[in-house]
Amino acid sequence: MKVSNVLYVLSRLWLILSVCLLLPLPFSFYYGDGLHYIYIFTAAGLSIISAIFNRLINRPSELSTKEGFLTVSLSWISFSIIGSIPFIASSSIPSITDAFFETISGFTTTGATILTDIEMLPKSILFWRNITQWLGGMGVIALAVAILPLLGVGGFQLFKAEAPGPTKDKISPRISETAKLLWFVYLLFTVLQTILLMLGGLSLFEALCITFGTLATGGYAPVNASIAAYPSPYIQYVIIFFMLLAGINFNLHYRALRGSLGNYFKNPEFRFFIAVILLSTLIIIFVRVINGTELSEDLFRGSLFQTISIITTTGFITEDYELWPFATQFILLLLMFIGGCASSTGGSIKNIRIYVLFKFLGNQLKRLFYPRGVFPVKVGDKAVSDDIVSSIVAFIALYMLLFVAGVLVLTFLGINIDTSIGAVAATLGNIGPGIGDVGPVDNFAHMPKIAKWVLSFLMLAGRLEIFTVLVLFSPRFWK
Repeated sequence: MKVSNVLYVLSRLWLILSVCLLLPLPFSFYYGDGLHYIYIFTAAGLSIISAIFNRLINRPSELSTKEGFLTVSLSWISFSIIGSIPFIASSSIPSITDAFFETISGFTTTGATILTDIEMLPKSILFWRNITQWLGGMGVIALAVAILPLLGVGGFQLFKAEAPGPTKDKISPRISETAKLLWFVYLLFTVLQTILLMLGGLSLFEALCITFGTLATGGYAPVNASIAAYPSPYIQYVIIFFMLLAGINFNLHYRALRGSLGNYFKNPEFRFFIAVILLSTLIIIFVRVINGTELSEDLFRGSLFQTISIITTTGFITEDYELWPFATQFILLLLMFIGGCASSTGGSIKNIRIYVLFKFLGNQLKRLFYPRGVFPVKVGDKAVSDDIVSSIVAFIALYMLLFVAGVLVLTFLGINIDTSIGAVAATLGNIGPGIGDVGPVDNFAHMPKIAKWVLSFLMLAGRLEIFTVLVLFSPRFWK
């Protein structure tokens, strides 16, 4: 493994980040917050560093798989370090730990925050905060592969290491074309949602921030009350619709835009995803009604909003669900472990893995009655190979082990059990709000410094599908 190859690709990625650092400038000038020099100097310094690396290091002819894994992990870490500079330099978040936590929470589309008064921050800082989510939603590497042809060398290794979900379907023979098409769909949805929110009365600033948080399934909002600050049914239904789109496989969206709408309902994962949402929403409504809540459109909308917000790992809030009956909170906790679909911007375990696991367990029960029977695991009409099934079962087992380890560490730090469970589930699944003292109306500011670093690691591990990060801790990786 050549470190120079990794540094070359990182320098290209930093060049993209330097351009993105200039995006808050219009809002900095418009609102007159005087922070424009921070974005300009940070972008300029990063561009110079990138140029130096490009001059000193030759372009690699190929990237190995190991180099791909290391590059992806370091890109997300370095982006989070660099991205925290505007927070620190503007004194919006003076603590290095808190600034890094907030930034990696953005890039990993987690949405967990340490901010106690979001509305006190300058508008350009809030816009930068949401840009980190938007960039992280479709993926840093996917963006680079899409717009930097020179990164095409080893592009597949990088894309495979970063792309969420157990399958990396390509909608074009060339990985760069696949990345471009996915980003085209992402941009199209961004424009559409922004326009629809502005038609609902939001300013351009608010519409962009909420759109970025929606499509990235990140959940950062520019106000303290999250989406509860916008009680308009129209606005909330628009957000519900686009959260749902963001949680669905983007390859299906692209094919739908090409006229193949039927692919949605032919896809087993999509049908499973919709079934889980409908069943969960109905159960939540039923439980709330029998516990005294009046059946109304508000009840339906609030239950549907929180169900979709949690399962897509967006984390937007319209109600304090910790005031709901305990049974509904348990359902939402379960949804935190399911997450979105493969190749969506959603996090957590993913529906396709849960679907395959159920099929696998069903086959194990059949073998009790028919020991000599052959029962292949099928997704639709296609049989899933034993290697993929084993990989999925291993991933889920490792996910749960990492969850348990995270809860143990937090409880050792003196954090109560329900908060520990909520915090680890929310960060590992890239969801944002959890339960306990990190619930929908709370934040992570009170967490001990060590806990924030542990949770930051869990955010990264969850976003990069665990194996990409944990493989770096294997001695064999470095041989």
